[in-house]
Amino acid sequence: MTKAADVSTKKLISLAPDNWVRWVTQMPDIIAGEILNSEFQWISRESDVLIRVASPEYGEFLVLNELQLRYQPQMPRRMRAYAGLAEEKYNLPTYPVLINILKTSNEEIPTTFTSNFAGLRVIQDYRVINLWEVDVNIALQQPLPSLLPFVPILKGGENELMIREALQILRADEQLNQLETVLAFFATFVLESSLVQEIMRWDMTVLRESPWYQEILREGEARGEARGERKGLISSIEINLEVKFGNDGLQLMPQIAQISDTAQLKEILRQIVTANSIEELRQLL
Repeated sequence: MTKAADVSTKKLISLAPDNWVRWVTQMPDIIAGEILNSEFQWISRESDVLIRVASPEYGEFLVLNELQLRYQPQMPRRMRAYAGLAEEKYNLPTYPVLINILKTSNEEIPTTFTSNFAGLRVIQDYRVINLWEVDVNIALQQPLPSLLPFVPILKGGENELMIREALQILRADEQLNQLETVLAFFATFVLESSLVQEIMRWDMTVLRESPWYQEILREGEARGEARGERKGLISSIEINLEVKFGNDGLQLMPQIAQISDTAQLKEILRQIVTANSIEELRQLL
């Protein structure tokens, strides 16, 4: 079984910070400096990773990296808030980047926040990177190890051959082999869990240690708090079924919508990640 590991966003980016900031900004000559404290006392959560960088053209500035498992409609407003708070705290210009991991719809994701209240305008631009649009060869051929765990959901990476290649690279480097759990988690969105288990050669229950798995569970809890526990869980189950199994997964929703037991709904949400097939979920129902 793979060992437990620190697979936080900060850990991923710190593997090769120079290459990461050059990739997210498309500025080939910038150099990463300190990874700063991104906790702001005025808001309830941390921006993912805030990096001080230097550029011959722009001087010293901040790169704000916000990774989202799924895009949320409130993100433009958040990006405006995070950029402003970072600039206020460190007195440096900020280059904000929103990285979305899993595709949930075909709607275009905005790259700016705009507001006009009583004639007073607010405009905040930010760069958007959707990982499902990123060519898998960027992770496999360029020195960008931070992207290797995301290979299954990169463009062209959703097959066994690519996932095995990414796993081989991770296992060959002592600094990277702890990222197997993240790779396995995202592999379950494109391959049957039994095949992922065969590729990884360890018990799939280890995925429950993944922070991304925990984020799915927290999402269900948050939706439950906001909309009533049962309705929130059903909403989160619907999203996860569509992301992992597409329309086939959504065919289970009429049956799931009839379930009133929140404990059973929570178990369904947990099982979606490691389920081998739709049929396995049907048996749970």
